[in-house]
Amino acid sequence: MDYKKSKAPVNTVTRNIMDLSDETGNIYESVAIIAKRANQISVQIKEDLSKKLAEFASYNDSLEEVFENREQIEISRYYEKLPKPTLLATQEFVDGKVYFRDPSKETDAEGTEFDA
Repeated sequence: MDYKKSKAPVNTVTRNIMDLSDETGNIYESVAIIAKRANQISVQIKEDLSKKLAEFASYNDSLEEVFENREQIEISRYYEKLPKPTLLATQEFVDGKVYFRDPSKETDAEGTEFDA
């Protein structure tokens, strides 16, 4: 998902718990799915930010030479203004864009249940 174009709110939104538990039938399962997706989004955002900031990395070990780079500051501010990963993950879950499965409920080719 392109988190930059997400319609997730920037601020916290009060949600109906029953709406979140509709798809899984269990609110705790829904929260666990959202949490795992939020971790994935967080890692992805961090990697993207690290790649962009690596371009401005200075390899001098001198503390006296501190450079203020306007582009670097603008990139950092842009990422700070993005919605938090938990809000992005919750919006994806509500929109039905999160794929999840429960291995304990899967069936094999004959249609019988098995434990994974």
